[in-house]
Amino acid sequence: MSSAEVVPRGILRFDGFEADVRAGRLSKAGVRIRLREKSFQVLALLLARAGEVVTRDEIRRRLWPDDVFVDFDNNLNTAIARLREALRDSAEHPRFIETLPKRGYRFLAMVSESVPPMRPAPAPHTRLAVLPFANLSGDPAREYLSDAMTEEIITELAALAPAQLTVIARTTAMHYKGSHKDVARIGRELRVDYFVEGAVRCVEERVVITVQLIRAKDQVHLWARRYDAALTGIFSFRGSIAREIADRIAIPPRPAAGKPCADAAAYNLFLQGRYHLHKWTPGGFAAARKLFEEAIGRDPELALAYDGLAELFWYLGFFGFAPSKEAFSAGVFYALRAIEIDNTLAETHALLGMYRKELDYNWSEVQREMACALELNPASPVVRLRYAMSGLMPHGRLQEAAAEIEHALESDPLSLFMRTWLVVMLGLGREFDRGIEQARMVTELDPSYYSAHWASGQLYRYMGRFEEAISAFRRATELSGGSPLIQGWLGEALAQTGDALEARALLERLHRIAAESYVPPSAFAWTHLGLGETERAFYWLDLAIDARDPMMVPIKSYPLFDPIRQDPRFQGLLRKMNLNS
Repeated sequence: MSSAEVVPRGILRFDGFEADVRAGRLSKAGVRIRLREKSFQVLALLLARAGEVVTRDEIRRRLWPDDVFVDFDNNLNTAIARLREALRDSAEHPRFIETLPKRGYRFLAMVSESVPPMRPAPAPHTRLAVLPFANLSGDPAREYLSDAMTEEIITELAALAPAQLTVIARTTAMHYKGSHKDVARIGRELRVDYFVEGAVRCVEERVVITVQLIRAKDQVHLWARRYDAALTGIFSFRGSIAREIADRIAIPPRPAAGKPCADAAAYNLFLQGRYHLHKWTPGGFAAARKLFEEAIGRDPELALAYDGLAELFWYLGFFGFAPSKEAFSAGVFYALRAIEIDNTLAETHALLGMYRKELDYNWSEVQREMACALELNPASPVVRLRYAMSGLMPHGRLQEAAAEIEHALESDPLSLFMRTWLVVMLGLGREFDRGIEQARMVTELDPSYYSAHWASGQLYRYMGRFEEAISAFRRATELSGGSPLIQGWLGEALAQTGDALEARALLERLHRIAAESYVPPSAFAWTHLGLGETERAFYWLDLAIDARDPMMVPIKSYPLFDPIRQDPRFQGLLRKMNLNS
């Protein structure tokens, strides 16, 4: 094709990517990849001439006509750089775009084309929710079994046919535990076509499980079944339950997966540990750790128990319950061990990518693990969130990060944790009105969720609405039990309002706490920065990077760093985190 010919107007495919030339849209695995117009136009031109050299002069004539006066060289270099970033390509070791110095570029991968009008209409996408199974045992100690059965069926169904069936995630499903809402209302709230309801009753060492499938639009019961088994065999039914449900709603399932482990007692301990982990409290963390370790003691090949420990240590390090570097170092060991046993665990690969971000600032490894996770399970909302947090946010790709979380929220709309992270991304991206709207949604769902108040405080602080920021930070501090992590943000906001006296009193309080327990270095850095004590702020910022304080990861985007970005010391911080490019 010569440069005078028209670029194809259909869909061009290469290595899992789709470029819809007509719509100007790039996507992978059904998820849109944000790309500026000029970068997309360059991509379309290169794809149309795949395998051929497209000269810089040809690109200029096509995309920057003679009557448009721009700095062409810089504009093209920028467009190519953004394109490579979107494709996760490398100029030094290209998979897609090869640079021929002083000549132009060549697209290396195989490209195929299809025209949208000729494509068959997509199959209807079915949405289904598994409501929390009831515990009919009369024993609160058995609650973990009904919760575990809910989660196991969700997991099984979600893996059956992700291209045709969206299964509401566990976090959102558990929001309805103990709810007296009727299924018609829940159906409208979640926009689902079907529900699964069930109950678990334990009598000594036997268990009875009842399951039923309900159509949301008219509440017709389509299918019901009762299962009876020994307690040690309770989860042997989960695959057959999922396949029977899929059959009733005309979803062709994938082949059944194997059993989670050979030792039923070990798996039972793992389930109890997961139940306590999901409480997200210090007491819950302690109980979960003990149970995961007991499960591994019984079955050293139980990958999910190692994954549970890896997730637990990430939370301990991120929220400041333990020194970040120590917690992350422990957690990465468990993540690696889980993958060594079972390399197909998508969420563990994504978690390992998060650890590569926290511990090593090794961004190529982060991207490698995230790419693996997305390939293994692109439908997982957890994978999408972790990719946004670790693969996109550190590089300032905040619109893409927000889009990933919004995509994840499609199957987990009531996740407080996930929606709070959307607030964070919108705040860092300076989309304040959208951020405030999302923050209000979280606090309406749960006014006691302290992370939402913390994220709201960050938004207000970025907007210069310091009194509202201080109020939100105070509330978050109170609800969290006095988290030093949040107190640092409060100290910065107080100092910005001129209340240096309280800000300094807060600094002294943090030093007293640090004498007995861990305080993230960023808490000191924020307050010194607010007080205008730049020298002390840089001291603590440098220490925070050395301590692997996770609050440093969005360093490229924090609005509160705007006054110090041109300082050479700030550039030194970026270099330490391998973010200076």
